[in-house]
Amino acid sequence: METRSREFYVMIERDEDGYYVGEVPQLPACYSQGRTLDELMSNIRDVIRLCLEERDEVGLEFVGFQKVTI
Repeated sequence: METRSREFYVMIERDEDGYYVGEVPQLPACYSQGRTLDELMSNIRDVIRLCLEERDEVGLEFVGFQKVTI
């Protein structure tokens, strides 16, 4: 079985306790944290896999972003 590579952007912030917090904007509710950037990136990869599995079960497909001005 061939697995296809997919790329995602991770928005990274640092919280008041010094933890790195990452969120994947393309996948709703897909976020994680880590004490170091390496730990965060390892954790976020695991969470992305779980989010993709859930999306596949529900049948959702990412379409894109739209800019809104208010």
